[in-house]
Amino acid sequence: MAYKIGSDCISCGTCADQCPVSAITQGDTQYNISADECIGCGSCAEACPVSAISEE
Repeated sequence: MAYKIGSDCISCGTCADQCPVSAITQGDTQYNISADECIGCGSCAEACPVSAISEE
């Protein structure tokens, strides 16, 4: 199951650094996860300092 980044994102980039398949990119106001590329490993959610990432 893919993960998604919620509005609590503070755009710190920690999640993108942890993604093993580079499915996370910076958007205009926050980071975004490509559902097509996400492998559902959860590394990003574990790394997020504000718990802004959850399963879709």
